[in-house]
Amino acid sequence: MLSVKNLSLSIQRVPILKNISLDIETGSTCGLVGRNGAGKTTLMRAIMGVLPLEAGTIRFNHVDLHATKAHQRATLGIGYLPEDRKLVPHFTVDDNIQVSLWATRNNDRSRVKWVYELIPEIGRFADRKALTLSGGQQKLVALARALVAGTNLLLIDEPFEGVAPALAQRLMEVIADLKSEHLSVLVSESDYTYSRKVVDKVYSIERGQLRLMDIQEAA
Repeated sequence: MLSVKNLSLSIQRVPILKNISLDIETGSTCGLVGRNGAGKTTLMRAIMGVLPLEAGTIRFNHVDLHATKAHQRATLGIGYLPEDRKLVPHFTVDDNIQVSLWATRNNDRSRVKWVYELIPEIGRFADRKALTLSGGQQKLVALARALVAGTNLLLIDEPFEGVAPALAQRLMEVIADLKSEHLSVLVSESDYTYSRKVVDKVYSIERGQLRLMDIQEAA
């Protein structure tokens, strides 16, 4: 499904990612564990086309992502929940969830309907402006928005950071439910607290270098 090979990336001439390789099989959930500043967000932004590669390749379903424009990710069924959520503050919750449909000129709301069924609590504040929500509620909305686009692959960056334990657990329950949807998921976390029960494999990232961990070692 997703294959990253020998990826290197620098920001302002400072090496951030160093010869990284990663594979996520169709329908699997993969963990990415590392401390703040280790390179988790940079890797996800590279996959999303936000940052240019210095070397290496990224392939998704036989498509060369490294040669594809960033805005085309949604049309390939890739959804992304960034660490800082990136909701449009003066849009309603429902408008934020539909952003990817507008961007791809898709009038089919069936995926939106499915998201409301998967995360029914967001329906209670669907008409509220995003800026009026708590941090945890905003994470749920950002996850819902990513799921509308992410019919094949979902990248989730630090979903539990700064969120109350009850909401973090709820986010993890939603991510666990995605296994039945045959959706491929990459979820990053600083300390592997919440995701350990659902991941099929775990990569550790430290100082821009990646290694595949044994599940027992990670636990």
